[in-house]
Amino acid sequence: MLFRQLFDPTSSTYTYLLACQESRQAVLIDPVFEQANRDMALLDELGLTLYATLDTHCHADHVTAAWLLKNLTGSRIGCAGIIGARHVDIPLNEGDRITFGKEELFVLATPGHTDGCLTYVTADKTKAFTGDALLIRGCGRCDFQQGNAATLFHSIKEKIFALPEECAIYPGHDYSGKLQSSVFGFMANLKLPHPKLIDHAVPANLKSGEPEDGLLPPKPDWAPVHYTFSGIPEIDVEWVLQHRDQVQVLDVRESNELESPVDRLPQTLVIPLGQLRGKTAEVSRDKPIVCLCRSGRRSAMAVSILQSAGFDQVANISGGMLRWRELSNT
Repeated sequence: MLFRQLFDPTSSTYTYLLACQESRQAVLIDPVFEQANRDMALLDELGLTLYATLDTHCHADHVTAAWLLKNLTGSRIGCAGIIGARHVDIPLNEGDRITFGKEELFVLATPGHTDGCLTYVTADKTKAFTGDALLIRGCGRCDFQQGNAATLFHSIKEKIFALPEECAIYPGHDYSGKLQSSVFGFMANLKLPHPKLIDHAVPANLKSGEPEDGLLPPKPDWAPVHYTFSGIPEIDVEWVLQHRDQVQVLDVRESNELESPVDRLPQTLVIPLGQLRGKTAEVSRDKPIVCLCRSGRRSAMAVSILQSAGFDQVANISGGMLRWRELSNT
């Protein structure tokens, strides 16, 4: 089985990609709406077809990407039938199985954090995806969404702890960088504050993540933008060279890298990456911004900084100056 563990830093959510290596069919467990571009890019990079998205429960801290990915890929949506969420194709219950290619997950009902919590277990029982029922050195809260501590205790003790000792536990979240544990975890009172996004996330997740207007997020229409597996929008150097008058090139290299006239491009805004957060006001919004550095790594970080500052027409120049010079010399 092909397996990837992905992370959303805003909500500390883990998303899991599992795929059959023969059929190339895949499932995504707990996808995050804002990370759909990342997930689509990873599917494309690995040559996979998304069969289904599977949510472990109705989340209170982020909006699922289930509806969005269904509209983008034709995938199916699976979650606990008891939730009654809209657009669900596979309402799941205890004992159900999800088959994708030659791989299979079986479903455990593990309520307590919410009444619709599920745990997905691989057929060989080497991996269990517990959502928020069992975290690493902790468990989910029981003070909202029909939560019940006694029910959760039963779910963990009778269902999850009944799995083999070597079964790896993959939680829905972790707030300190831990990736996995085993069935020998222990519960602790985390005393977390009320989820900040609960009033927005829960209603949205009862619609499988469908936005209020029912529309897909707009795709960039100013250029042929594509996305890296980490969700960074990129543009090819070839397009930039042919459309210099339509974009603003932002060079985020250090000044000592631009001492030679050969290294410094004309009609280019220069703001070193380390200074960019404090100088975003100097970046014009009149044209789309394409970010440049030596190889494309620092400029990818610049894209994230500009997006956080509210720039929506922004992309990284794929390959940076190395690729730029290569094309300029041919």
